[in-house]
Amino acid sequence: MDFKTASKLGNYISKDYAEDLFGLLVNYQDISASEAASRLNLHISTAQEFLEAMASLGILTRKEVSEKKRPYFRYSLKQRIISMEIDLGQIAKRQSEMQAVRKIREKENAGARFSTARSHQYLSSVTIWTGEGRERKERKINLTAPQGKFLYHLPFPTADHLSISDIMRKAEIDDTVLPEIFDIVELLEKYDVIEVE
Repeated sequence: MDFKTASKLGNYISKDYAEDLFGLLVNYQDISASEAASRLNLHISTAQEFLEAMASLGILTRKEVSEKKRPYFRYSLKQRIISMEIDLGQIAKRQSEMQAVRKIREKENAGARFSTARSHQYLSSVTIWTGEGRERKERKINLTAPQGKFLYHLPFPTADHLSISDIMRKAEIDDTVLPEIFDIVELLEKYDVIEVE
């Protein structure tokens, strides 16, 4: 199950009425949104939204029927056991789709402060200011050791851009921490501290 699907499922099954609705679906052969809503004293749109979400996730089946009026749907359980298994590796995989060949450097007048660790071989944190005037806020980002080494070797605004993989080689960082490096690069790009060629 991907993270987005799991998040949708988690959102709906955490509702106060979710257990009661599933109880109806277990006990009834099939049920309409209006029947479920009236039985549980819910608004029909609330029941409809829940049932449709469960159908879109493959937990329910829905069948269109007509009984002397406009067509409507009846819902029934497709599966009685719901299991949620999330492969967190998919998140890192998605991040690693960023190209390590992208060339970056520190942005001129970014207004960020890089704090050097005691060993002076890597950075310990980056401080960024956001907002204007009285709304100006300080955000300090503590860095992992690989991130600190990477940013220590980030080219200055006046230097040539370097690829992410070249900076990692200079910093003597292993490829196993690539997702960690991509994460800090993405964040600093968002705050205009890093520019991409």
